[in-house]
Amino acid sequence: MTMTGAELYIGLMSGTSMDGVDAVLVSAEADGSVQALAHEYQPFGAELRAELLALNSPGDNELQRAALAGNAVARAYAQVCRALLNAQRRVPQDIRALGAHGQTVRHRPGEFDGTGFTLQVLNASLLAELTGIAVVHDLRSRDLAVGGQGAPLVPAFHRAALAQPGEDVAVLNVGGISNVSLLWADGRSGGFDCGPGNCLMDGWIHRHQGASYDAGGQWAAQGQVHAGLLAAMLAEPYFHQAPPRSTGRDLFHLGWLDERITAHAPQVSAVDVQATLLELSARCVTDSLAAHAPGAWRELLVCGGGAFNEALLGRLRALLPGMTVATTDRRGLPPMQVEGAAFAWLAMRHVRGLPGNLPAATGGTGLRVLGSYTPA
Repeated sequence: MTMTGAELYIGLMSGTSMDGVDAVLVSAEADGSVQALAHEYQPFGAELRAELLALNSPGDNELQRAALAGNAVARAYAQVCRALLNAQRRVPQDIRALGAHGQTVRHRPGEFDGTGFTLQVLNASLLAELTGIAVVHDLRSRDLAVGGQGAPLVPAFHRAALAQPGEDVAVLNVGGISNVSLLWADGRSGGFDCGPGNCLMDGWIHRHQGASYDAGGQWAAQGQVHAGLLAAMLAEPYFHQAPPRSTGRDLFHLGWLDERITAHAPQVSAVDVQATLLELSARCVTDSLAAHAPGAWRELLVCGGGAFNEALLGRLRALLPGMTVATTDRRGLPPMQVEGAAFAWLAMRHVRGLPGNLPAATGGTGLRVLGSYTPA
């Protein structure tokens, strides 16, 4: 399509940490470049977060519960959109579309029938009604339809927003699950999910201290890594699977952790488990880079909530002595705005009829326009 001037989009992201919603307002130019203008965050209520976590596992009355959770997610998304618009003195008519990912509760690409499924709960029609803004949603399933994983979707955006001419740059998003984007100097791009980012650490500290996350990794820093438990966790077949690959809470949850503690470290202290989980989060990144993306990487740019875990960044720096490990602030994009901006970018690509997937990252057999469109 032909257009002149900039358009405004909002990207909404609630990831595998399931803590709340980030909304990012971006300006999209005619050439497809985007600039983040503003950010708003609102946490999920305790009841909604508990239900979303529960829907990650099989249970009773799932169809009704998932549908009602989709309504609740739409209301939470609409609330943060209103707050963002009010703060920026904007009205819904200023916004071309929302990129609304929905909340992933199951992710099983390629399984069962060769195609598998990925499920993000969101009532997009309700979101459009509540906001008065068109919604681009269901952003993963088209990639699954062409044999892909439907994830990670952000490497193409990372190429557009964070690549540096003449440099090999890796971008690490640490949410509940961590994923890395590979941006080579010659223009090639790739990426894959590494493994647990914050999800196990968050769950463990909530169980033992009632906190939603380990601020700065301070609790983990007080413990000692349990070598036997770490080895048992790193033996998980997923870590030895070649890309394209993606994962989620379907695999990495506290039950998975409890099985390995019982079998390999029954007397381990809670704080040492936290230290070991932080080491796992670092190692699944560095081991993946070494195994699947060896090369002259000079820089690792970190975004997502994990970018504020100083203990984790410290371990990454120790394990990657030849690389500069810094947050995406280094490129002018704050860590908590990257994912929201990515889904605004994907909405823009859909509206303009442009592909949004990157087959080198997802494993899909071709480029596709991603998502469905619900008008305002």
